[in-house]
Amino acid sequence: MINVLIFGCCGKMGHVVADMIAEKEGMQVCAGVDVANDQTCGFPVYEKLQDVKEQVDVIIDFSSAKAVDLLLDYCESTGTPVVLCSTGLSPEQTARVQEVSRRAAVLKSANMSLGINLLMKVLGEISPLLTEAGFDVEIVERHHNLKVDAPSGTALALADSVNAACGQQFEYIYDRSDRRRKRDKKELGISAVRGGTIVGDHDVIFAGYDEVITLSHRAYSKGLFARGAVSAAEFLAGKKPGMYDMSDVIKL
Repeated sequence: MINVLIFGCCGKMGHVVADMIAEKEGMQVCAGVDVANDQTCGFPVYEKLQDVKEQVDVIIDFSSAKAVDLLLDYCESTGTPVVLCSTGLSPEQTARVQEVSRRAAVLKSANMSLGINLLMKVLGEISPLLTEAGFDVEIVERHHNLKVDAPSGTALALADSVNAACGQQFEYIYDRSDRRRKRDKKELGISAVRGGTIVGDHDVIFAGYDEVITLSHRAYSKGLFARGAVSAAEFLAGKKPGMYDMSDVIKL
């Protein structure tokens, strides 16, 4: 039995993850950590990681960037594997993740879905062909009106997939309101839309002469991300220290 601790268990994603694990054989939520300290979750909930008494095999994190520092310190000191799903991490936090991975298994992915990870693989294959043929690249992402970071981590990961495949030749442009010049061929535009209850839409647009190719991914529920996180936790439990991502889980 894999004992899972949910960090940020009282949030929307925490509840979805808990419900999904409850229906899965061979896994159970042994505890949760959240400042809300809701004791109606069906498992013990603590305000601090240090207070957890249960044996934990792996942590699933759906908290926030500001809470991640404490989580990383805990995983480094205890060697507990962690599936890191919080977005909007600073460059300093990202560097810290790398440090912690020397002491604990860390799985970090901008998006936990099979579709997005497959899309990143496809982008790595087609981007050099299209950009060399003169296609411009633009990414448009859309999310609900409660999302605080922009652009999304997924949009940046998609851009990174394109840029890596093309020899890191592109400059990311997030705002053109103060630019009074034609588009440079080395630009990669990333635009963010916020509104309503959009779970997560991402379009990668290759705009060429007289033709446009658009690769799109639409998320229709948060269950998509929870399912990926649970699969990642099942994979990560018992793994040696190091950095992992969803391509390791789904064998892309």
